[in-house]
Amino acid sequence: MKNLVPPAALLPPAGGVTAQLRQQYASVGHEQLDSRGPAFPEGLQLPGISALIQESWQRSVQLHANPDNPEAPLAMDREELEEYRRQHPLAAIMPVIHKLLVLPSHDSGMLVAVGDEVGRLLWVEGDAAMRRRAEGMMFVPGADWSEATVGTSAPGTALALGRGIQISGAEHYKRSVHPWSCTAVPFHDPDSGALLGVVDITGTESAVAPHTLSLVEATVAAAQAHLRVERLQLAAARQTSPRRRNQASASHSGRGASAAAGSLYRNSLQLLGRDQALLSIDGRTVSLSARHSEILILLSIHPEGLNAEELCTLLYPGEASTMTLRAEMVRLRKVLHQLKPEAVPESRPYRLPMDLVPDSGQVLNCLQRGAHRIALEIYRGAVLPRSEAPGIAELRTRVSSLLREAVLTDGSAESLLKYAELPEARDDVGVRTAALKLLPLRSPKRAAVVADLERLDQELGA
Repeated sequence: MKNLVPPAALLPPAGGVTAQLRQQYASVGHEQLDSRGPAFPEGLQLPGISALIQESWQRSVQLHANPDNPEAPLAMDREELEEYRRQHPLAAIMPVIHKLLVLPSHDSGMLVAVGDEVGRLLWVEGDAAMRRRAEGMMFVPGADWSEATVGTSAPGTALALGRGIQISGAEHYKRSVHPWSCTAVPFHDPDSGALLGVVDITGTESAVAPHTLSLVEATVAAAQAHLRVERLQLAAARQTSPRRRNQASASHSGRGASAAAGSLYRNSLQLLGRDQALLSIDGRTVSLSARHSEILILLSIHPEGLNAEELCTLLYPGEASTMTLRAEMVRLRKVLHQLKPEAVPESRPYRLPMDLVPDSGQVLNCLQRGAHRIALEIYRGAVLPRSEAPGIAELRTRVSSLLREAVLTDGSAESLLKYAELPEARDDVGVRTAALKLLPLRSPKRAAVVADLERLDQELGA
């Protein structure tokens, strides 16, 4: 193996690592990984490379990201992308992103990207020449830049860690990205705190200058404030007279679809760890009854619709009359009509007329893409834990088991300990044993894990 750094220099200098040495250490680290095949041995330490990068490389190996594939995969075609962007809450912040980041980037050789919560790029703007270069690695709208797909990169790794980061040159896992550097910061909903996406600056060395991270963080803060103001204006417009409301709607339309109600909010159903779901449509939230919660989640995961018999089978244990279901649907329609008439389910088959994103679906989507840390952040507990509806019980088991399997297979000690705090993991010996194996011998967290295992041993042995 040819080392770019002499063996005697494999330890960082006392004064810290310069930018040039940082790249040399990263290049040597890649060579060391290549020499070990498709595995990242437990306990492997790569000199001169930060723990953040090493942990991300380890996750990249575990998630089978291919460092030699030059291009990121396209996750959405043009038509899907346009519709998805139009409905996404991040569309409302693009005027702020454009003013604070995109316009200055045209003369600085930078690209500005905005992606969704699972790492799919929705907008890539900035210097025209750099955009053409970036097409070679498929850093384009619609491409999947999650850590599970391309390995270590600022957009994907910022989402995986839930904080702003900078990735320089050869610190990227994919070789085709080594000429690039990038800074990225996650974007959270200013009202709910939910993860909505990521804002990224990509370019040459200046993209990881110390002030760049502060610039992106400040831009995200300004964009969050802008989104909150847009929502307050929309709420105020709803309280005005019909004439004033129409004028307000026209004003929003004049600024484009990005300010429309459908793109300021994501219609959602929060049911993880709850016995009664919270339904949010266009920023208005209502608590549903247990039965209505079950009906809406079943319809949301069957967008093609369900006839009365199919919905009965998924909703009621044992045999039930479709008349009982129809009476329940009448009550549900009244609730939804008060919230938004356009949200009332259709009949024959029963079907939701608009997209509704359940938090359980977000967890499954993240797990499918290998983003188990994001899935764990979203997961607040089992799906409607007290529900006995067959369709809900099946969904609950599926989400819970897939998350546990992902955390055990690919998780760090931190992820395992976070999972162990969930009510359903209170008696999970396997998770605690796995965490104990990964914790350093001198970690102060080991004592609590050992105490938990001793408690479980006593309780299960009693």
